[in-house]
Amino acid sequence: MRSMRPFLPWVVWGVAALAYAIAIINRSSLAALGPAAQDHFGIDATTLAAFPVIQLVVYAVLQIPVGVLLDRFGSTVLILAGGILMTIGQVAMATVADVWLAILARVLVGAGDACMFISVMRLLPEWFAVRQLPTVSQLTGLIGQAGQLVSVVPLALVVSNLGWMAGFSGISATVFLVSLLAFFVVRDRPGMGTGFERVTGRLGSLSRNARSLATAPLTGAVVVSPPATEMIETQQADGKRTLRFWGKARRLLSLPGVRLAYWVHFTSPFAATVFLLLWGLPFLTGGVGLSPSTARGLLTLTVLSSMFAGLVLGPLSSRFVERRVWINVWITLGIVVTWVAILLWPGPPPMWLIVVLLVVMPLGGPASMISFEVSRSHTPRSFIGFGTGLVNTAGFTSALLTILLIGLVLDLQGAGSPDNYSLGAFKLAFAVQIPFWALGLTMIFIEQRRTRRWMQKHGRRLR
Repeated sequence: MRSMRPFLPWVVWGVAALAYAIAIINRSSLAALGPAAQDHFGIDATTLAAFPVIQLVVYAVLQIPVGVLLDRFGSTVLILAGGILMTIGQVAMATVADVWLAILARVLVGAGDACMFISVMRLLPEWFAVRQLPTVSQLTGLIGQAGQLVSVVPLALVVSNLGWMAGFSGISATVFLVSLLAFFVVRDRPGMGTGFERVTGRLGSLSRNARSLATAPLTGAVVVSPPATEMIETQQADGKRTLRFWGKARRLLSLPGVRLAYWVHFTSPFAATVFLLLWGLPFLTGGVGLSPSTARGLLTLTVLSSMFAGLVLGPLSSRFVERRVWINVWITLGIVVTWVAILLWPGPPPMWLIVVLLVVMPLGGPASMISFEVSRSHTPRSFIGFGTGLVNTAGFTSALLTILLIGLVLDLQGAGSPDNYSLGAFKLAFAVQIPFWALGLTMIFIEQRRTRRWMQKHGRRLR
């Protein structure tokens, strides 16, 4: 009689992924509310851009410190801490009237959001087999995109019909309930207790008897374990071994595979992040001239495209391990070509080209998940949280810089408010993405060659 596969890994992952989806809702809660936020607070484009920029700055800056805390305290603690911060931040966002207090609220939301994704990714190697990780990682991203879908349409409808306070109060209540669920369900690894069990000091039988799916790989699967910590340089200070913040960063970045993962994440997802987080709706309505309802409907297309891509890219990156970086590169080139066609099109782009953009551009998000597979292949296990946080800063760094630059370029053209938006101004503003793509692709090619040489030197196969 065949024994049942353990179900607990899927339950733990499901609740953690749900917490990540809620974080995405919080992160993107202004995605379809740009004009509404300008009217609510009476602000221009640069100030509007400050909301997501400051939020992303906080997110990106905290990734590495959160990674250090993650290696020390585990995923459960960080997921719960992130939930508390986002709850407080959205309560403030719902109630304050001053724009600077609202920005402070987004700081709290960004800090809470910073805890979520890398905490979920840290759980996966503890509960799943190596051959399953690419697929489960993409499924995690897919569930997160479901949160993006909620922020695009339902939240906008709630705010427009029930008001600003009702919309953001509803988000804060949802965050609290999901955090409470995580408190009773999420475990760092088999044999460890939930948050509730840690507080009470009683380990339940389900936690005590939990089993991981991390069994031996099937015959023919390509599996190479991460390098040992000893394979990276050891740094000494005053005769003592140091693993403090900058020491760990330098040691980790001495691995070309980690640098490759960083640039992979830097390059492919930022265009979709910029579009969905802030500037997509203003571009479609104020630039292209679509109605708000049509624009929101098209934004849901980006989320559906990203979700479908996640289902496809997980098995692909697992099957073609040696070519997974090239999958990311070709998707990025497709995004670049589509955007350049939009920018060079004389006059308003036709609807079919807009649809192509909104189908192709979101593929960069699932493609960026490949960076975490690359990072996992090259990061020593004792550095995994730190390494995931380091790589995760990349795409958000490029995104926040692009968001800010688009707002500045619009203001410099006198097109910084909904009344003054124009297609020509948006085309010039969105052109600021091109140098980021050029830098990212160049560094990918450089670091991939260096990684290949490093792998050959150490007798390893994965890039």
